[in-house]
Amino acid sequence: MNALELRNVKFSYGENAFAIENLNFAVKEGEFVAVLGHNGSGKSTLARLANGLLEADGGEIFVLGMPLEQKNLYEVRKNVGVVFQNPDNQAVASLVEDDVAFGAENVGLPREEIGARIDFALKAVGMEKERHATISRLSGGQKQRVAIAGVLALKPKIMILDESTAMLDPRGRREIIDVVLRLNKEEHITVILITHFMEEALLCGRAVVMNRGEIVMEGAPAEIFERHEELLTYNLALPRIGQICKGLREGGIAVEDTLDIEKLAEEIARCVS
Repeated sequence: MNALELRNVKFSYGENAFAIENLNFAVKEGEFVAVLGHNGSGKSTLARLANGLLEADGGEIFVLGMPLEQKNLYEVRKNVGVVFQNPDNQAVASLVEDDVAFGAENVGLPREEIGARIDFALKAVGMEKERHATISRLSGGQKQRVAIAGVLALKPKIMILDESTAMLDPRGRREIIDVVLRLNKEEHITVILITHFMEEALLCGRAVVMNRGEIVMEGAPAEIFERHEELLTYNLALPRIGQICKGLREGGIAVEDTLDIEKLAEEIARCVS
């Protein structure tokens, strides 16, 4: 079954320009999909449409088989958790424990169940030791982990990360991606990773490129990145390892394209031996 499906969806922020136009997009349960695109491509609008933060101007949206309409909105939002770019804008309490509990409390769960959800969520993101910490004293990566934990406490079946690593340093980005990868594999949560960091897409099973509200490329990340000239037309550049492969070939070292650093080292050794 599809976890999320958009059929001929349209959305406009104004009268004359569609941010999303005739979009058809589906994600299967348990999938890990990257949605790539430059600013203004429509990828963040997609995230907000998926859990009802925005209402489509046309077309149909289905979440776990349910049509996304007013009578199902509560159920949809319990099952679709969105983590946004700035963790400071998502914090609703000063202490980690209280912040993670907020969503579970608002859906009326019993106190014992809320405690169990907090335990589960903090363990899942590796923040058990910071349970009683003050959020303002945490690092950016830790704050984003707390934001993810707050979503996890609702035990959603779908998690959307909308540029959730954009404000982090490379180490912080990797930490968050590792957490989400583990949640996808161990908890079978469907993950939609919206990002402009091309290297993050390498870890996903499928990549989708958006431009002007439409899907213009789709496939395995390795297949997408082989079309680097086309990516440039959408203001997207190859991940660094792809640029290295291309530069080596231009310099006379005939390495094959690879997205694995160890394989690249083997290729270089083969070419120069």
